[in-house]
Amino acid sequence: MKRLGKTPPFRGPNGELMPDSIAEVQYLPLGGIDQWVMIRGERIANPALILLHGGPGFGETPFFRRFNSPLESQFTVVYWDQRGTGKSFDRNIPRSSMTVEQFIADLDDLVEAVRKRLGQDTVTIFGHSWGSALGALYAARFPEKVAVYVGCEQVGDSIAAERASYAFALAEAERRHNAKALRELRAIGQPPYDEARSVFVERTWIQRFEGQLSLRALWKMGRDFLGCPEASVFDLPDIVRGFRFTLDAMWSEIRTLNLFTLVTALQTPVFFFVGRRDRWIPPETSVAYFDALKAPSKQLVWFEESAHEPFVDEPVKFNRTMLVRLRPAIDAALAARPGFVDRRSGVVA
Repeated sequence: MKRLGKTPPFRGPNGELMPDSIAEVQYLPLGGIDQWVMIRGERIANPALILLHGGPGFGETPFFRRFNSPLESQFTVVYWDQRGTGKSFDRNIPRSSMTVEQFIADLDDLVEAVRKRLGQDTVTIFGHSWGSALGALYAARFPEKVAVYVGCEQVGDSIAAERASYAFALAEAERRHNAKALRELRAIGQPPYDEARSVFVERTWIQRFEGQLSLRALWKMGRDFLGCPEASVFDLPDIVRGFRFTLDAMWSEIRTLNLFTLVTALQTPVFFFVGRRDRWIPPETSVAYFDALKAPSKQLVWFEESAHEPFVDEPVKFNRTMLVRLRPAIDAALAARPGFVDRRSGVVA
């Protein structure tokens, strides 16, 4: 059963609806199947920002809404549960359709729908983790539709990242003299893994070592996940099913993704957001790709207190960076495009 959910409208100081705002949620036919999409922004004329979650298969809308809703003041934010994820999970989705190429096609359908709905020529892509691979591949293929690209915990060479992650987990197990961890980590061996369950072993131990699986940490994550008005406890079964289905179906393809060869250059300005303490996509692997990637302009932003999710770990800095550094870069990129029309003044560039 699909659960669309509701999202509250934007209201002024006296409770009146803000006339230029947008707050809508719907299922859109993307790539031939209905997928959950929410669009929110205080001014519909603000630049469109499409958030691509990680996983694949792990929707992050509740976290973005919980910690990053200030973005909706300067962007028209598009939240999307990708094919097979969360509110977009459906038992009837063909496993054969769970490919990177299909996700690029789904994203293009979404971009076209957003451009039409908002009357904008371009969008800004924000990709987190797996979403950064999808976002970079899309921006490289459709540069005319992308104003700026932002990669957060950016994928570069997937095998190199997993090997660095595994090396950390094994070293930490040895340092702690944790016999069970050593036994399980040595059993799966060094990446790349043939099955997704092996990476779950590795990452579960990293989470344990960093205290992310304590009762207090799990309670906080559950509270944050269910703390936005669009989330429901009734969504949890499909969230779990979707994550398992999607990661398992796509693992054989995504485990060896290498953007060093697939995306050597982008034609848009680029931002990379990197968590200094990320153990899943170790920062040195993201920085190596940043250094190799060619683009008109590049900015690398460090989040010193963050692990894999800077938008959760350091929301104040994250939101400020998006509003103070990214938004002006988008405005400049748009103004530089031939025929650009400033929707606030009507001036043609």
